[in-house]
Amino acid sequence: MAVRFVVTGMVQGVGFRAFARRTALRLGLSGYAMNLWDGRVEAVVDGSREGIDTFEVALRKGPSMSLVKNVTREDVSDEPDLPKDFDIK
Repeated sequence: MAVRFVVTGMVQGVGFRAFARRTALRLGLSGYAMNLWDGRVEAVVDGSREGIDTFEVALRKGPSMSLVKNVTREDVSDEPDLPKDFDIK
């Protein structure tokens, strides 16, 4: 199961991608997080439904310096280039 999250708010320059990586690895998820050109952060993860749901809860809180306004979630049917680990792009 793979899911794409897009996080809106003050999420760049506050350690959000590193936070996403730490959280994903703790939950046994693989994937990546990357900054988008418009100030949002995208995270694509693969793993158990329970792990992904917990990851989403963490994204909605974010690291202490962030201010998350919105998180969208979209199931990804086929993500062929997901890393085995969790990458920061």
